[in-house]
Amino acid sequence: MTERKPPKQTFESWIDKQIREAAERGEFDNLPGTGKPIPGVGTAPDEDWWLRAYLRREGVSGDALLPPSLLLRRDIEHLPETVRDATGEREVRAAVSELNKRIVEWLRMPQGPFVPIAPVNADEIVEQWRRAREVAGPKRAQPSLEATGPAGAQAGRIAPRPRRQWWRRWRRHDTEAG
Repeated sequence: MTERKPPKQTFESWIDKQIREAAERGEFDNLPGTGKPIPGVGTAPDEDWWLRAYLRREGVSGDALLPPSLLLRRDIEHLPETVRDATGEREVRAAVSELNKRIVEWLRMPQGPFVPIAPVNADEIVEQWRRAREVAGPKRAQPSLEATGPAGAQAGRIAPRPRRQWWRRWRRHDTEAG
């Protein structure tokens, strides 16, 4: 049951009286956080403090707030760490393929700020992964070609064909036409 403010008292004195009476009744005893410092006191004010507190309280990462282009850029940068613990070349290629699929989807219908993004070369990532495994030492043995499957065996024997630059094609086309 709440009391109504008497007409002759000022607002502040009525509030002070309610607080004092509640404290005398012991309603503020044993509250959580009693005797602990107030979080954030003495730090510079942050305009997104409520959002950061909500994300921390709910255990959600702030990645959900980033635009897709920035998430993709971050995933490209962290790809070597992502595939570091892969057990075979097939796993590395699958991770690169999944990331490239997301990149192509974004390139078809870009959203958010434009960030220059291109699909990742799987062969380069596999080569980085192999070098990292060699540096790691004997405790991480190279997987055999049988373990990586026929795709891994062929990728090891056949060198990729070099790409022709677009200007060379145009120049050749112009000389043939003229």
